[in-house]
Amino acid sequence: MSGHSRWANIKRTKGAADAKRGAAFTKLVKEITVAARIGGGKIDGNPRLRLAVDKAKAATMPKDNIDRAIKKGTGELEGEQLIEILYEGYGSNGVALMLEATTDNKNRTVADLRNILEKAGGSLGTTGAVAWKFTRKGRIAVPVKSITEDKLTEAVIEAGGEDVQNAGDVFYVLCTMEDFNTVRDNLEKAKIQVTEAELAYIPNQPTKLVGHEAEKFLRLMDQLDENEDVQKVHADAEISDEELTRIAAL
Repeated sequence: MSGHSRWANIKRTKGAADAKRGAAFTKLVKEITVAARIGGGKIDGNPRLRLAVDKAKAATMPKDNIDRAIKKGTGELEGEQLIEILYEGYGSNGVALMLEATTDNKNRTVADLRNILEKAGGSLGTTGAVAWKFTRKGRIAVPVKSITEDKLTEAVIEAGGEDVQNAGDVFYVLCTMEDFNTVRDNLEKAKIQVTEAELAYIPNQPTKLVGHEAEKFLRLMDQLDENEDVQKVHADAEISDEELTRIAAL
């Protein structure tokens, strides 16, 4: 999923958790490989690769797996040809979705996503179908435990950012696409702990979900998360903390 959203705090069965772990490793390998292919294999000179490797280490991925993924990206080792694709669609209750995928088989990915969405009462759309419902912004995740909101807000203003949002376990720092690299670098120079930095699709008018619709949406998010080709999911859904607490207890 995109970022460490509150939705990710909803835990399912052990089987689903195991499936997520396997898919997460595959996604991380793909991200490392693509990052190395685009920006080179030197971590210090490639911010995207650095963040991908940090995530892999946090997920306890073995160093050999990380090194192989980097070498596949730089061409030192043979690997599948990965392409990045952005899909648009609708989930349950008409929730708009922007799906970032990395795949070696476009036909397989399209078929899989169409099947997942249609079973959930949604559909895969054409280019431009829902993009207008989102604004592309830089989004940087900072652990809540690492800093107070007041101190972070002050640092964000100095770094050139736009806003700070509390998302439970993390603060999200928002900024324009143009200022993304500058804001991220300035926060790191200020010794602010950054756990994720990405260009995200921020919903303009979130769709509030409650009850059965919220539960159905979270099931769909689980299914998308378990798909190894789906790297990130951006949705215009909004679920209250109270609803998430209720669903977590089911």
